[in-house]
Amino acid sequence: METSFENQVKGLYEKTDGILYDFFTAQRQNSQAQVNISQEFKEEFFSLVDKVSLSLLTDKDNFYGYFLMQMARELRFDISSPTAVNFKGAKYVIYFNPVIFLDLNLKQMESTIKHEILHILSLHLIRAKEYEGTYSTLAINLAMNIVVNAYLDHLPPYSVTLEWVNRNYSLNLLPYKPFEYYLEEIQTALDLLEADENAADEHDTDDPDPDPEERIETEYDPEKAHDLWAESSDMDEKTLQEFTEKFIADAQKGSIPNYLESMLSALKNSKGELPWNLYLKRLMGTVESSPKKTITRRNRRQPQRLDIRGQLRSHKAKITVALDISGSISDQEFNQAIKEVLAIVKNYNHEITIVECDSEIRRVYKIKSVKDIKERINIRGGTKFTPVFEYANHHKVNLLIYFTDGKGEEKLLTIPRGYKTLWVITGKEDKLSLKKAYGAVKKLKKIEIKDDSLTMNDVKLEGFSMQDQESLYI
Repeated sequence: METSFENQVKGLYEKTDGILYDFFTAQRQNSQAQVNISQEFKEEFFSLVDKVSLSLLTDKDNFYGYFLMQMARELRFDISSPTAVNFKGAKYVIYFNPVIFLDLNLKQMESTIKHEILHILSLHLIRAKEYEGTYSTLAINLAMNIVVNAYLDHLPPYSVTLEWVNRNYSLNLLPYKPFEYYLEEIQTALDLLEADENAADEHDTDDPDPDPEERIETEYDPEKAHDLWAESSDMDEKTLQEFTEKFIADAQKGSIPNYLESMLSALKNSKGELPWNLYLKRLMGTVESSPKKTITRRNRRQPQRLDIRGQLRSHKAKITVALDISGSISDQEFNQAIKEVLAIVKNYNHEITIVECDSEIRRVYKIKSVKDIKERINIRGGTKFTPVFEYANHHKVNLLIYFTDGKGEEKLLTIPRGYKTLWVITGKEDKLSLKKAYGAVKKLKKIEIKDDSLTMNDVKLEGFSMQDQESLYI
């Protein structure tokens, strides 16, 4: 015997079918057709969401119910997941795609709402931006979903879990690891699956997506599941964290699970945006080094070919430090920043190259210690970022650290390929002129250098040790 809840789901599903039929019929006659959602349908759908919310409030994890009560709600037929979130107008908004959401049972509906809230608590809406351009959208989404779904039961059958990723990408990922661990391993697996580099180039285009009102998503797609994050209000991590903490405080009405306590404690103890030098230290734990051939390991792409040698990482990455010599960074600031870069990377035995550039590259030289830093050229031309990325692509660097005042092009003419990018903004500006940064953007702040006596002897020469690894936990 069906319950009133199941009857309501069935009735809404039939009405949803009617909306889809009207849309596709109109679309055949007019390419500008729009999804027409009546006020009656919205009220009935959100009354169903209220029942799910009530179920969350009566559950032992009632934190999610109280958090949901503070969120605005909207319907979107263009999202490729049952639910999605972003931050707009000083509050979090949760979106529902009725086509996908109504296929779930009550417990699965609860889990997909919990899933979105866990992304919020993990500050994934901000953290995802740090890796744009460096990692694929699919790798970022899969890694973040593994992290939050590890805490959830009653997931929809298509959910991205650790087991799902291990099975589909022939991996052996371990549970309850940091997001960065999953991201690096998954991206490596995705790279191995690429037929050739042209396939990646064709996928990474700047062509705009169709108008959301002209598109309906009927199936879950992990690569597009978090697209709405890009529509969030422009806000720095510190401000967003303050809003999040307010939501959390208002949602803590009763007992909460141990895993939530740990997550909330970590968020509360966080000091907002990670300083550039600490972010660089974390980045160094994942930066790829130049590979070297070996006969002791089979080739990963063609393991059946015994005549093809495998590869090992040599742990001597190519790091390029670009300096915008037209910007407002002072010599003192730059020297201090370079000291910090050297102090961080010295234990990794990496190769550091300085590139000075305004509208074109003016000088390139390698450094091993502070003593190798040359006086900057006194040229103050215009600013273009593209020449540095052309250099980095041509020389196959592993990491690009770009010190600039942020004023330059709005769009790169050369897209970075195969390396990570960290922008460090100097002077009074807080933003980068580029619409798409292809990497993390941090603000240069005064940093304490514990040891400023860095010399050639400080740079490791004897190789690599696992003791040199930095933890990825932040």
